[in-house]
Amino acid sequence: MYIGLISDTHGIFDEEFKKFFEPVDQIWHAGDFGGSIELAQKIATFKPLIGVHGNCDGQDIRYDYPSHQFFECGGMTVLMTHIGGYPGRYDLRARALIESYRPQIFVCGHSHILKVQFDEHYRMMTINPGAAGLQGWQTIRTALRFKIEDGKISDMEVFELPRA
Repeated sequence: MYIGLISDTHGIFDEEFKKFFEPVDQIWHAGDFGGSIELAQKIATFKPLIGVHGNCDGQDIRYDYPSHQFFECGGMTVLMTHIGGYPGRYDLRARALIESYRPQIFVCGHSHILKVQFDEHYRMMTINPGAAGLQGWQTIRTALRFKIEDGKISDMEVFELPRA
């Protein structure tokens, strides 16, 4: 499965991101869609979408997208939530979810910092795609795409778009 991963769009899904995600099979959104449910619907119309709500999302988004998702993809288990943290510095709620589900991949957003790191303690890959929107302090807007097949992640690519 070819995955596109995005977070913290805060109401924006530019054509440049759409072009980057053109070859993917599915998009994962790690929260803070922003604006209203229309952005989530726009992405879901473009590609199948799995998402979670973020701390800035309204009730309409929270109704359709839960606080966390646990699912299987390409032979790997995936846990996604918005506020997560990093190996050794997980948010308390995220750590409780990790302890409960024991995923092979942990996906989060919120920090606006792109980071991919293997957690030796939990034996899982931690992935944060950074922020694709204009809200926040980041100077580069980012997203990821990668493949998950036969229980392995491969071909990870970073998309960067300068913040205008």
